[in-house]
Amino acid sequence: MAEDSALVAEQLRHTLDLLNAELETLRQQAEHERAIMDLRVASLEHSREDHEARLRTIQDGVTSFKVWASLGNGGAGLISLAALLRSLGLG
Repeated sequence: MAEDSALVAEQLRHTLDLLNAELETLRQQAEHERAIMDLRVASLEHSREDHEARLRTIQDGVTSFKVWASLGNGGAGLISLAALLRSLGLG
């Protein structure tokens, strides 16, 4: 009877050790997956920031081009007006 109790106690300790090992393995896997997800999120955030910076740069370039094109068109209009006035003998 005492031997049976000792055997059951040993089996329970062994089962408990197996469960603890399984829990530790699961904890380590969860930590590893969390670290990978953190890296992925950081990579996505960096990529988003890079795209935003590129879009801002492109937008600034387009705005500058529009300003210079407008000034060029305005200047061409003034030159045309001056040429017209000169050809009419008014300038």
